Amino acid sequence: MSAVATAETEYSRTRESSWGESGLALATDQSTDLETALLACARGDRNGLRLIFDLEGGRLVAVAQRILRRRELAEEVVQEAFIRIWTHAHQFAPGRGSARGWIYAVVRNRALNMLRDGRREDLVSDERLETLQDAEQMDEIMSAWHRLDRDSRLKECLGALEEMRRRGILMAYVGGYTHGEIAGRLKLPLGTAKSWIRRGLLSLRECMA
Repeated sequence: MSAVATAETEYSRTRESSWGESGLALATDQSTDLETALLACARGDRNGLRLIFDLEGGRLVAVAQRILRRRELAEEVVQEAFIRIWTHAHQFAPGRGSARGWIYAVVRNRALNMLRDGRREDLVSDERLETLQDAEQMDEIMSAWHRLDRDSRLKECLGALEEMRRRGILMAYVGGYTHGEIAGRLKLPLGTAKSWIRRGLLSLRECMA
């Protein structure tokens, strides 16, 4: 079976999931699983692709839909993105960022490309598209935290973090931003952004224990 056919077949099995009470906590534990899955894809192991679908499929569709505003286009984008994930997994470099960030970047880039393809119809500039997408993404990232039950332990622990560290963690594990993207948007040196996210996660895990 070809790489494209494999990805299309596996995509049809995707089951949606959503960020709930334990979504962020699960995300912090699934990072290693996603990295392992990408490395499996690079070896041609379809189980790696299935695992990515199971862990992130529904949320990736939601990210694409927030950009494109149409469910059918979002599903098309995610299908194309998974084909690219399958065929380009060998390009993932663990030392350059998280597996989740790499996967979400593929989906966001495909969605933005589709939006740009219709730019003449919508009369929206590339710069404006980027600005709108970033604003919508940040609103959704922060609302994921605010939607948690106010009495939940996860919300309490996130609330105890410094604002910038909380924002960085949410950007990484809800929005799927890479460390480099987070550093750029928060106007921080890359090393500082990585350190804040790492220390924030340690504090979050200690609080949740």
